[in-house]
Amino acid sequence: MDVSQYLEIFIEETKEHLQALNEHILILEKEADNIDTINEIFRAAHSLKGMAGTMGFMRMQRLTHDMENVFSEIRNGNMIVTDNLIDVLFKGIDALESYLSNIQETASEGTEDNDEIIEELNEILKSGTGKDSDDKKLMQEEEPHKEKDESGIKEKYKELVYASHEIHAIEAARQSGMSAYAITVYINEKCMLKSARAFLIFKAAEEHGEIIKSNPDSQDIENEEFDDNFSIVLLTKSKMEDVKKSIGNVSEVTEVYIGDVEIDEQHSDKKPEPAKEAVEAVSDLSTKNKQEEKNQPKKQAAAKPVVNRSVRVDIEKLDILMNLVSELIIAKNGLVSIGAHGSEGRKNDSFNEQIEYLESITTNLHESVMKVRMVPIESVVNRFPRMIRDLAKKLNKKMELYMSGEDTELDRTVIDEIGDPLMHLLRNAADHGIESGEVRVKKGKPEQGTILLDAYQDGNNVVIEVKDDGAGIDVEKVKNKALSKGVITPEQAETMAENEIVDLLFRPSFSTAEVVSDISGRGVGLDVVKSKIEALGGDIEARSVLGEGSNFIIRLPLTLAIIQALMVEIGKEKYAIPLGSIQTIEDVDYNDIKYVQSKEVINLRGSVIPLVRLEEVLDVEPLEEKNDSLTVVIVSKGDKQAGMVVDNLIGQQEIVIKPLGKYINNSKMIGGATILGDGEVALILDVNAMV
Repeated sequence: MDVSQYLEIFIEETKEHLQALNEHILILEKEADNIDTINEIFRAAHSLKGMAGTMGFMRMQRLTHDMENVFSEIRNGNMIVTDNLIDVLFKGIDALESYLSNIQETASEGTEDNDEIIEELNEILKSGTGKDSDDKKLMQEEEPHKEKDESGIKEKYKELVYASHEIHAIEAARQSGMSAYAITVYINEKCMLKSARAFLIFKAAEEHGEIIKSNPDSQDIENEEFDDNFSIVLLTKSKMEDVKKSIGNVSEVTEVYIGDVEIDEQHSDKKPEPAKEAVEAVSDLSTKNKQEEKNQPKKQAAAKPVVNRSVRVDIEKLDILMNLVSELIIAKNGLVSIGAHGSEGRKNDSFNEQIEYLESITTNLHESVMKVRMVPIESVVNRFPRMIRDLAKKLNKKMELYMSGEDTELDRTVIDEIGDPLMHLLRNAADHGIESGEVRVKKGKPEQGTILLDAYQDGNNVVIEVKDDGAGIDVEKVKNKALSKGVITPEQAETMAENEIVDLLFRPSFSTAEVVSDISGRGVGLDVVKSKIEALGGDIEARSVLGEGSNFIIRLPLTLAIIQALMVEIGKEKYAIPLGSIQTIEDVDYNDIKYVQSKEVINLRGSVIPLVRLEEVLDVEPLEEKNDSLTVVIVSKGDKQAGMVVDNLIGQQEIVIKPLGKYINNSKMIGGATILGDGEVALILDVNAMV
């Protein structure tokens, strides 16, 4: 049984169980007698323990087992929930998340035992119930058996009967300098997955050599047709203590008895000649061991990180996809049929009909595939309440996180990337936004600060807002810092609007924090947040009122793969402008162009909008014949607008975005490329970067 094939499933389900534990322990902290929550916690811990054990992650299983003991006593009414208990449980969850992180990176849980957390759990268990932990009880229960052990009753390997080929294999092994050990292993009677546990014991033994015999046989063990023990015979070059230790380290193993194989007439079936295959097998094993010793210094290559790229899909969505693909095949057959039969006139009519039909199907197919790729934002934000709870304790502030719109869906590729920027904004709000309780009371605010995370769909975009009712951003302080760093000139400072000054926070390495804490600094890393969001085709803006709070607004595209775009010509080149960024298209007379600080602007229905001459920005050869008026595409980024001057409009088109790749030193103005119907490549303009 190769468990590596289940690694992705294990990682995905472990994340879900850990999230469930996080969420329900937060509820338990406020509602200590909520029996439904206690049951959910116990179920999640129990499932996690079984999964970790089956996969052979013993440290993870051991820690979860001790946490489960605590949950069990709370569930049975033997313990009450205390603040200290909640803190230790969260420490345990963090340790489990650390194991999971190691497993994702290296397919191994690492070497950290987390003994300190386990001791704390057992101390809480002891003081809370007046009883020792299950592990200690188990050891005490096992004590009476020790008298029996000495009489040999538990050393069942002594009663093994050997076939002649097994005897000769043992003799051949001894002649080549190896040892033959007989081993009896006892596992916990309450073990839920005995065959999985036996598999791990076999695996631990086989790291030392070759198992040539088991009782019951391997098929019975696989089918769980055995009690709480089984015996094996191992041919190995390892020491007896090392073999015993390896097997003893497997979770839920209660006893390991080991000794040299002793063969007498009573324990053999007296068959004559040696089995040639057995001798050859031992010889091969001996050669293999020598080879392994020789190659010992060579280190194994590190395992590749396990990246989960799966999306769980509702079966109805797949049914719709299946129907659309079948429609696509019908349309294809229709086109083939037109090509093969019919007169020219009839061909043209049918051809146009089929093209319209095909267009309708591909549009629906795109929408359906897009829905399949969509994942609720809940999968990212549901870890934040725990984070804010920990920050409140660390910073000694009272604060609460309120979330809405968790069911808002985003493309899976966006979901994977948006977690870190959101986490940084929330840390900023907790550390530098929300004031201390005393300061808030003096200002006439409630002692408890509020942080709000809100997600909602707005047209082709998803908007995520992170608000706090804290101190807000001190615009004067930001301006002075920018002046002292030489980011802006005194002349610029005089004419800058408040929102422009706040935008300075997104400049690299710009911070107004007097002391940069390990939690965050207002501005530290905001440039990284901005660049990450813009790399996803989105944008971020900050709004703030001093003394009342701040609001960071993120806008993200619903999907990254296929978009509606306006195709335009600049000179003789074709470009695509994403439709989601376009407000209007205007015909502007040359006489309507004005100048502000020597920059071209137009006054459009009371709004002053700067013009961007795309042929200059993109270094395109201008057309010799100029049009009678300017064609201006008005685009927006948040509250800001700009007018992109183009030479010709081609029309609206659904385009597939293709990345340019790392080999091209890409200007930030280009967001990718698309292949047009005639095979020509058109570049896609990144409107956010241009504005």
